[in-house]
Amino acid sequence: MKLGSADFPKLKFSLLLAVLMIAGGAGAVYVAFNLSKSSKIHLSAAQSERNDIAGKLQRVRSEEDEIKQKSALFHNLKTRGVIGEEQRLEWVELLKDIRDQRRLLDLKYEIAPQRSLDADPGNGYAFFSSTMNLQLKLLHEEDLTRLLNDLRQRAKALIQIKKCGVARLPRGSNENGIPAQLQAECQINWITLHEVESKPVNGSTR
Repeated sequence: MKLGSADFPKLKFSLLLAVLMIAGGAGAVYVAFNLSKSSKIHLSAAQSERNDIAGKLQRVRSEEDEIKQKSALFHNLKTRGVIGEEQRLEWVELLKDIRDQRRLLDLKYEIAPQRSLDADPGNGYAFFSSTMNLQLKLLHEEDLTRLLNDLRQRAKALIQIKKCGVARLPRGSNENGIPAQLQAECQINWITLHEVESKPVNGSTR
């Protein structure tokens, strides 16, 4: 079938309709593509926001757990009497009480001046330590371990054993018939925690 010039006017409408349909289809594809792209962008933003919220929630929970742990530790230290100014008189009385209860033969001690464990404590709480040099005569090594365990459980301070040495006494060195077999020397840190304030600079206060 051949088309003549007389047929073209008749086809104008069909061609125009075809062009419009093609244009409409292309427009629909373009709109659909843009909608898909926009949806992906919004989905990515929503996922990023959700991840950010989840991360913040996890940090809040971690901080909450940390606060609870620190609060429990602080309460435990306060209950044990570790928080506050050191109580040397009570330490001495405790040593005498343990000596009498454990029937230790001889016990001597010397406590050095207190020192800060924090280079720059600033405001708030800081740890302080006092070192005790302890000497005692023993019948058995168990006497020493019992003494140190008693100190850890009963002292109003954290007890840190820096070093301990035990040596056998030579025969005939016991005085007044005391049957001591061993000589022990220990270095013990008595650690406390108490509140401090930063010192004013050049006489100024904050």
